[in-house]
Amino acid sequence: MSRLTPLLILVSLLLSSRSMQAQDPNRYIFLCFGQSNMEGFPGIEAQDKGPVDERFEMLAAVDFPKQDRKKGSWYPAVPPLSRSMAGLGPADYFGRTLVAGLPATIKVGVVNVSIGGCRIELFQKDTFQAYADTAPQWMKGTIAAYSGNPYQHLVEMARLAQQDGVIKGILLHQGESNTNDKEWPAKVKGIYENLLRDLNLKAEAVPLLAGELVSTEEKGACASMNQIIATLPTTIPTAHIVSSQGCKARPDRLHFTAEGYRELGKNYGEVMLSLLEPNLKIVNKP
Repeated sequence: MSRLTPLLILVSLLLSSRSMQAQDPNRYIFLCFGQSNMEGFPGIEAQDKGPVDERFEMLAAVDFPKQDRKKGSWYPAVPPLSRSMAGLGPADYFGRTLVAGLPATIKVGVVNVSIGGCRIELFQKDTFQAYADTAPQWMKGTIAAYSGNPYQHLVEMARLAQQDGVIKGILLHQGESNTNDKEWPAKVKGIYENLLRDLNLKAEAVPLLAGELVSTEEKGACASMNQIIATLPTTIPTAHIVSSQGCKARPDRLHFTAEGYRELGKNYGEVMLSLLEPNLKIVNKP
């Protein structure tokens, strides 16, 4: 055994070195989670299908049978980005806005694990099971697609993405199912801090971008939740609020139209560009 030990150490060092070399510092990764608006609502229009800049990619968090995508592989970021049956969401035009504004040497990748209709409790690391056990039957299928544990699934996909790039931010759009829940900011803080800890990230290098729900001007059914979302930066200093003003809504007053998702995604992108600007020369400033 003693003769083999130096060889094993050498192999381990070589593999570690290879892994480090594979990670591209110019490949920016963004994690996305939330409920149906982040998942992407059906209604992809022709203009959304591309062409999409080849610098913008998505990591398939599950298999996409219709799109012939396999879990854990990178693909051009043509919607849907979360799962096969989803639609357009803010992550689409977030990424397009970033690649339009960032230097040509930088690529952008998104990892999206979102579940329509879910409360924020589904992403709480230690207590999600109680919520998952009582979730409606139609939601349980989606939860199962994410290994029965959406939070851990997001972490595993994020670790896979970290082999290829560097996580630069986390995007959240959730709150409709937690409307008027004053504990929501604290719950989000717990999830954010768990992600930082489990992925070995630093808060100052990985901000959290939280989007507003359908606004009052659009008669949003859950617009009152925006007042609670607005307080998030007092709980999480590295959190930033993304406005939904001017983002058109569907008649259900819960989801955005395709036009609304484009605008909301652009808003996410512009916030992120403003945070990246101190360290980068932004090509196209908002």
